[in-house]
Amino acid sequence: VLMSLHEMFPAVHAAEMAVQRNPHSWDAWQTLGRAQLGLGEIALAIRSFQVSLHIFPMNPEVWKEDLSWARKLHEQQKATKTETVQPLTKEKDLAQESIPDYDFESDEIVAVCAAIAEKEKALAAAKTVVIVSASGVVETVTEKENCCTTPDETLFIRAR
Repeated sequence: VLMSLHEMFPAVHAAEMAVQRNPHSWDAWQTLGRAQLGLGEIALAIRSFQVSLHIFPMNPEVWKEDLSWARKLHEQQKATKTETVQPLTKEKDLAQESIPDYDFESDEIVAVCAAIAEKEKALAAAKTVVIVSASGVVETVTEKENCCTTPDETLFIRAR
């Protein structure tokens, strides 16, 4: 509604609040991207559309309309800027202004996920048990899978 009233700053603010409340909402990210385009923030809008597509990749509206339109605008913006730049510095400007494609399957992210999985395996193999006696004494015991170290449960409260 705010965008249709051409109230772009409040529209961006409202869309940012929607994204903060629910960062897993693809339509909130799409709305934020559209509001950012209304302000002329093409690079931010492309990133918002990419996040929306990451959450819901089968959305044809974001693919065909929003992201393609934003990329066309970005290409036009680059073309306009390069017309005014000297020929020697054209290549440097294009390299600096390119928008990174957020690769959610990059080698770094895959390595981090593998490390987390290995850590989870180690934690599953060696379980930590906290034992609190009736008198309030707290004892932390690490137990292996085959060996149970907890005492009689009538005297102790067991928590993981």
